[in-house]
Amino acid sequence: SDNNNIYTDLANVDYNFGGNNWDLLVGRYEYDMGNGHGYGFLYGDTFDGAQLQYHNDKFAATAGYGKFKEGSMATDTDGVKTGYGELEGFFGGGRAAGSAVGVYYNDYTVAGGSDRTGSFDFDDSWGAYASVNFGKWNALANYEKYNNTNSSKDDPEVWVGRLSYGAANFATPKSWDAWVEYLNADNGFADGKGNFIGSTYGWREGSLLNNVKSWGAGIDYTFAKNAQFQIMQSFATSAKDGNADPGEETRAQFVFVF
Repeated sequence: SDNNNIYTDLANVDYNFGGNNWDLLVGRYEYDMGNGHGYGFLYGDTFDGAQLQYHNDKFAATAGYGKFKEGSMATDTDGVKTGYGELEGFFGGGRAAGSAVGVYYNDYTVAGGSDRTGSFDFDDSWGAYASVNFGKWNALANYEKYNNTNSSKDDPEVWVGRLSYGAANFATPKSWDAWVEYLNADNGFADGKGNFIGSTYGWREGSLLNNVKSWGAGIDYTFAKNAQFQIMQSFATSAKDGNADPGEETRAQFVFVF
């Protein structure tokens, strides 16, 4: 930063034990709501905490507690801590191998009292996802709901559906995938200026994540090992409340991993 402070993205101890069925993670890590299988609509980024997970070939149970460290507007997550739990089931063989369903829950605690400058208005949240493989195809459905601390306000919901074909793998040159998605997000996830409470791995920005119905499509192509070209386009976007429909978004990017 401008005052020469160093920021650390990852710094943790990850320990497998009990025949590798148990995993304990402590420190700073990437926390994804839905354990990386869902859309990660509210948050999917750096997190300070501890997480214990039991997993086998059929199911996984995860419990954790900690503090958010990132966000599109830093004050929104300043002082916000969460305890969370996730249950996942894995199924399928042959062309359906790797399919999964899951539910997850978060309870939020806001520190700082009246002196706090942020505006984190959620008391708790829960979600569910289903990811089904059939050959080279994958269908993902994700639902999330957030309960407001103010009972006079509506509790916003979001639905996301995504259908993809192929698999663009960074380790496999010339691999590719194509996808189409649908997003239906209630008003209440942003402060009205495009600043969001958390962050997401999704490609959408600003007004295409709040109070919106929108379609999207994209292609990912691995042109060399550890190098990928991605292109994304929204379409048929409309506001759920009000008459001011947001504009569409086109994104093209090169991604290199090391």
